[in-house]
Amino acid sequence: MLRCTLCKRREPIFYRAYSGERLCGKCFCQSIEKKVQRTISKYNMLDPDDRFAVALSGGKDSTSLLHILFKIERRFPKVELNALIIDEGIGGYRDEAVEIAVRNCKELGVPFRIVSFKELFGYSMDEIVNLIGEGGASPCAYCGVLRRRAINHGAKILDVEKIATAHNLDDEVQTYLLNILHGDPYRIIYSKPVSSSLHPKIVTRIKPFYEVPEREIALYAYIKNIEFQSLPCPHSSAALRNDVRVILNRLETKHPGMKFTILRSIEK
Repeated sequence: MLRCTLCKRREPIFYRAYSGERLCGKCFCQSIEKKVQRTISKYNMLDPDDRFAVALSGGKDSTSLLHILFKIERRFPKVELNALIIDEGIGGYRDEAVEIAVRNCKELGVPFRIVSFKELFGYSMDEIVNLIGEGGASPCAYCGVLRRRAINHGAKILDVEKIATAHNLDDEVQTYLLNILHGDPYRIIYSKPVSSSLHPKIVTRIKPFYEVPEREIALYAYIKNIEFQSLPCPHSSAALRNDVRVILNRLETKHPGMKFTILRSIEK
């Protein structure tokens, strides 16, 4: 019978093709948590007395990040962890996500603040989509810009020094290729694990999942029984990112470790 590569005792439930490891549930979860800790240390993301917030959507990535950072934060009494929930106003989707995000915050005892597009800009995302109409730019193009503005606004309300986003390995590599496909390679320099503040009013953003594959975050959430919203955004189907995601996943299946190879190219 096969045994876990790390503990040598339990039966493995996951094969990490890019490293050749076969991991049991406990060792797998510990490996994810250790990888996040190493990433924070490697890129000097947090200091022992930081006041920061997690940009929490209620999805698998940000909710898992909240739970992991909460676990890490308990070892540093001077660190203050908060959560920032952005309500874009997407009917049949965001309402559930916000409720799930709030429940997770209350379960952990993490202070949170909700900022809505309607409150901040005067329009919900659904209203913006209706105003744009068919033939206009992708809703994701508008939502991304407004969401970044809302996160920065919320960070000021919470009075935090940094915002932790749940961008993972897949997100980073996808964005890299999208910048090339859109003919804007210079934007690659902004895709960093720790953002460079271009203005004193822009809060620094960190990405503790920078080196964690998306599918491993999903498995972590399931093993840890973390409640999250699994529905995709109804406006995301038209995004070019979906096509890039499919291409990269096929490459990774045939050539394990390809996403990490591309990430190192980005860093170079």
